[in-house]
Amino acid sequence: MVFNTLSPLSTPDTQDHRNLQQFLQLHLVPDTTLMLPVAQLTEVLSIPLGQIVPIPQMPSWIMGVYNWRGQVLWLVDLGELLGLTPWHQQNLTTPVHRAVVLHSTPKAASGTPSVRYTLGLVVSHIDEMEWCQPSEIQSPPTSAVTPSLAPFLRGYWLNPQGKMLIVLDGEAIIAAMPKS
Repeated sequence: MVFNTLSPLSTPDTQDHRNLQQFLQLHLVPDTTLMLPVAQLTEVLSIPLGQIVPIPQMPSWIMGVYNWRGQVLWLVDLGELLGLTPWHQQNLTTPVHRAVVLHSTPKAASGTPSVRYTLGLVVSHIDEMEWCQPSEIQSPPTSAVTPSLAPFLRGYWLNPQGKMLIVLDGEAIIAAMPKS
């Protein structure tokens, strides 16, 4: 699935859609639901087991690299990065990894070309899209945030059904990658 952000005309008529942003729901084991802005995502991948090439001497949350459209795509175990159950410790029987391709385009200083970074985030499963007012994303109490999650947290959002969804900062996830 390749993402194209939808025009505001495709949002529900009952909401003031001028400032809405679209987010994709991701799930991690055991029961964590997260959201990332669709504007920061390129596509959803199904990666067959054995297609990820491990790289030695990397943090344990870096699963390795994958040949994505002829490019090297680094794959991150998002659950382990956030302090949850690592992928290799999960009791899953799926023949594929599910991943989203996160991209970032740093703002270029004058005269400096900008570089686009991409990173694959391996998750348990991918769910639906949500429309959210960015002003409704709230900062959680510091006592409710684990130290491993805090650097990547944008906040949380209560959807219309009252379910709390964690909103991640894609730029912070990309910035956590080791620099060569």
